[in-house]
Amino acid sequence: MACGDRVLVTGASGYSAAHVVKLLQEKGYQVRGTVRRLQDERKVAHLYSLCSGARHPLELVEADLTVDDSWLPAVKDMDYVIHMAGPFPSVEPEDEAEVLNPTVQGTLSVLRACAQARTVKRVVLTSSVFAVNECTKSSDVAFTEDHWTDVAKAGVVAKSKTLAEQAAWDFVRKLPEDKKFELVVINPALVLGPPLHGSLCTGIEILQRLMERRIPMIVKLYFVIADVRDVALAHVTALTSSEACGRRHICCNGGMWMSEMAHLLKLVFESQGYNIPSMIMPRYLLHAASVFDSAFVRSCLKSGCFTSLIIIGWWRF
Repeated sequence: MACGDRVLVTGASGYSAAHVVKLLQEKGYQVRGTVRRLQDERKVAHLYSLCSGARHPLELVEADLTVDDSWLPAVKDMDYVIHMAGPFPSVEPEDEAEVLNPTVQGTLSVLRACAQARTVKRVVLTSSVFAVNECTKSSDVAFTEDHWTDVAKAGVVAKSKTLAEQAAWDFVRKLPEDKKFELVVINPALVLGPPLHGSLCTGIEILQRLMERRIPMIVKLYFVIADVRDVALAHVTALTSSEACGRRHICCNGGMWMSEMAHLLKLVFESQGYNIPSMIMPRYLLHAASVFDSAFVRSCLKSGCFTSLIIIGWWRF
């Protein structure tokens, strides 16, 4: 990949995607980003100033994962595509189609457009570790890119990420030679780090819940974490690396208990008046805690593995 090559980043206003856009611009690439509504200044305006010294100005276009025809114009003339757009709700929706349809069918819409464009050389797809290890209770398993989540046991977000990634690999395998492009998948853990704008994301919402004491006690969960800046670098590197082609790549910096996160927040913010919880919540009290935050508790209690939709982790008592 050479400076000046054209890269489409879908869902450019997203938490991780904004970091990808910024990094690409810093490296001299021509970046086009998709957003659902160009008129939404709250989500769009800041993107134009991510890289003040960019060699090429950012181009933004409208595209929607639920509108198949919106993707061919977005992909037109692009050399590379980084597909990051997709819903990632912090709690499970009542209708799983709200997540499954845009995630799975939306991914296929983007890939079909890439195949039709015939200029795209490589697609980097943002998946998740949800597609690797969700609903596995054992702490003795060393997960690798060879592992897949069992969708029959998974919550809707893990199911959607797994099915979308599997559909992408299957789609690329079946492409005729004259429409072939390369596929690379990035599987990040829970993404944390400095946001480039004020919009909430899944990881930041966890910290916000702690700081606002929206749950009365600490839930005993372990978070596997990826720094948002490393996630962005992984995506950009995946565009350039010959070794990355045709592979999945877990992106993870390490892990922390929720109690450790709360302790760090307490050290920094307690002096500013924040009352961050410190007591560990026994599992049987989760039901009682629904009085304070029923949506969060429904997520934690979903399925036998008691895994929240907004974290990767497991209970250890």
